[in-house]
Amino acid sequence: MSEHTYEELKSMTVVQLREIAAGIEHEEVHGYTTMHKEPLLHALCTALGLEEYEHHEVVGIDKAKIKRSIHALKAERADALQAKDKPRFKQILRQIHHLKREIRKATV
Repeated sequence: MSEHTYEELKSMTVVQLREIAAGIEHEEVHGYTTMHKEPLLHALCTALGLEEYEHHEVVGIDKAKIKRSIHALKAERADALQAKDKPRFKQILRQIHHLKREIRKATV
């Protein structure tokens, strides 16, 4: 049994996944010959002890600092909503949106 990553397995065809499953003795992969790709991928990840999602990292920015800013802006947003200050409310929404976009852009 060779080492595989989730990304490698996800990019393989069903036939290739079934070939890998043939060499594994685990209850999750029983019936692999009739499984479709998604259930087979799930079974292989369980049998091989792999996590079934891709990890994303934020590089080049201080994510914690931005998250604290977003949290503070959300409190301000609630105050602006309660005071019915629509221009301030919209401005805060735009700031929150901009900060979230900044985090997404730095995610790899």
